[in-house]
Amino acid sequence: MKMRNLVTVLWASTLLAQNVAVVKVVSKQVERSVQLPGEFLPYESVVLYAKVSGFVETVDVDRGSVVKKGQRLASLVAPELAAHRAEAEARVLNMESQRAEAEARLAGAQSTWERLKSASATPGVVAGNDLVQAEKQVDAARAQARAVDASIAAARQSVVAYRDLEGYLQVSAPFDGIITERNVHPGALVGPGTGAVPLLRLEQNSRLRLVVSVPEVYVAGISKGQRVAFTAQAFPGENFTGVIARIPHSMDSKTRSMPVELDIANPQSRLAPGMYPTVTWPVHKPHPSLLVPPGSVVTTTERTFVVRIRDGAVEWVNVTRGAQVGEMVEVYGGLKEGDTIARRASDELREGSRVTMQ
Repeated sequence: MKMRNLVTVLWASTLLAQNVAVVKVVSKQVERSVQLPGEFLPYESVVLYAKVSGFVETVDVDRGSVVKKGQRLASLVAPELAAHRAEAEARVLNMESQRAEAEARLAGAQSTWERLKSASATPGVVAGNDLVQAEKQVDAARAQARAVDASIAAARQSVVAYRDLEGYLQVSAPFDGIITERNVHPGALVGPGTGAVPLLRLEQNSRLRLVVSVPEVYVAGISKGQRVAFTAQAFPGENFTGVIARIPHSMDSKTRSMPVELDIANPQSRLAPGMYPTVTWPVHKPHPSLLVPPGSVVTTTERTFVVRIRDGAVEWVNVTRGAQVGEMVEVYGGLKEGDTIARRASDELREGSRVTMQ
């Protein structure tokens, strides 16, 4: 029994006399970058459909054609539409002849009423009922003339509407770009509605959108207008840059990432939509990080911790290991700047044991 107690005392003395190399916890603003995949999209993209039913007469462009805003891309013919417009124009002419007749009747009725009114100034010359009847005829002729005018206005509006529809027979480019898809040829019947075949696809590729899905852990510190570097497999060894232009401030619930858009100048169309560049994404944290040597972090099956030395006694402080920053590593937990920790920690340094710091 005495021998066992002596061994215990000696072991305790050894533990109390154990020397431990220590370091201070460092607080530092960490700036680093991570490699993220991205995808190029056209800055503007539109699929062009026929707004009216008709036959394709000509297609002035093809896949790869560079076009300017307002340039004609295709033309259609619609015989029924031309027939409807001609019918509306004929109806206008007919209405105008009716208006001439109505104006003549109005003028005659007005003249008759004025003569009777003038004659009625002499008592007994014109019966009062005749004067009333003449005035009623004037009102009726005036109403008929107004009705004809309204019919003419409606007929003219119909002509304008048909002419507007005929304007859609000329398909024009809504913006500068390049034709990336052509689906029709002369003679094809096209038109609006469900199942309609698109005529062409137009994309603006002189300026691109680079969409980067930024993981949740890297979204802090994103700033609009910041320049970001990227590379493309099609141009090995060459570096490109883009500007952060649109930040949605919303996470994708499926991927837990934020789709941030960059604007990319592409005047020579070297880069193309559909490419997948590698983006060097800058990671900026709003607050300084706590850094410790990698050997100070102990990971067991139960916990991850560092050994803090306070007043010569050992404390285990639970932490979460972060990213490697040079020769140090980020940690998150109940530490603060200036805490003294073991440089090379292990679970052999039991909590509550006494140590001598080196």
